[in-house]
Amino acid sequence: MNIQSLSLADFRNYETLSMHFTEGTNIFYGDNAQGKTNILEALYLVSTTRSHRSGTRDRDLIRFGREEAHIRTVLMKHGIDYQIDMHLKNGRSKGIAINGQKVKKAADLIGILHTVFFSPEDLGIIKNGPSERRRFMDMELCQLDASYLHQLNHYNKIVDQRNHLLKDLYEHPQLKDTLDLWDEQLCSYGEQIIERRNRFIENLNEIIGPVHEKISGGREHLTIEYEPNTTADQFRDRLRRARERDCYQKITSVGPHRDDFSFLEKGGPAGEIDLRKFGSQGQQRSCALSLKLAEIELVTSLIDDTPVLMLDDVLSELDSGRQQYLLESIGGIQTFITCTGLDEFVRNRFEIDKVFRIRDGMAFPDPAGETL
Repeated sequence: MNIQSLSLADFRNYETLSMHFTEGTNIFYGDNAQGKTNILEALYLVSTTRSHRSGTRDRDLIRFGREEAHIRTVLMKHGIDYQIDMHLKNGRSKGIAINGQKVKKAADLIGILHTVFFSPEDLGIIKNGPSERRRFMDMELCQLDASYLHQLNHYNKIVDQRNHLLKDLYEHPQLKDTLDLWDEQLCSYGEQIIERRNRFIENLNEIIGPVHEKISGGREHLTIEYEPNTTADQFRDRLRRARERDCYQKITSVGPHRDDFSFLEKGGPAGEIDLRKFGSQGQQRSCALSLKLAEIELVTSLIDDTPVLMLDDVLSELDSGRQQYLLESIGGIQTFITCTGLDEFVRNRFEIDKVFRIRDGMAFPDPAGETL
């Protein structure tokens, strides 16, 4: 799988942009706040229909003073060319076309382009609250499993509707009987989500342990432990028993929207530690790197193809050993890397195939950089 070209119009700080890429390593370098990350964001949006930045709305992606933005990308997957066009419209739903044919909903785009995005903010998956870990898991599963996306979308809507009902019960207590209907749907979708998340963590654990052992020089072993708010077989009973509390608190307190998972490292001087709470910054960085490399391997095995890898200013956050391991691990994968300079690649003698200098919302091919 590889992305061949990208065109932007009125997206973020780009008035217009047209770029052609190599199947190998593509570097975007330049000073901060010039638009490097915006290029990766556009590619990720085409892959997942969402920005990698949590909380970003479509109108935030449109160039200031404009009413709509356009993204066009051409990619090849299993020998087949795809052209994806996406229109972002202020106050309206996305417009998406695949090979010139409009799709009815954004979810129809999922599964064509698979990407793995790695940025310094991914440390938040390890050390921040459960919502960031759920978001990571959901974004990956939505790319891999269209049925999961369907289940998750319906589940989240039902949680919102049930919460609205719980708030309305004070003035309309006669509506309490309708909770049975919402609870049945909530459990139907929620049980499937819990089971799919459990399989995802099991699959990831088969990969991440050996990866982390290599990064740590064989000294440490990493496992991920799924911490469901409720198991699938207990969901209905726990939701029923929590009903009075939910009515009092006016919020749904049981279900996979409250799941979490932990990162347990064994083999260090402190024995087993939960890296979320007690890991050093170095340990958390190693954990985030292991997670992303395991994600690449897992996606590759499930789609029988390599995903596209995006590294957003990651190398500056890693020490030389982790840099070297990362760069050695991504051979054979189309990779997009943003950085402020090319020193990291000189130090690591890393082969790069195409270089763009990004300045003030414009991209300039840099042949000199490709000879490093």
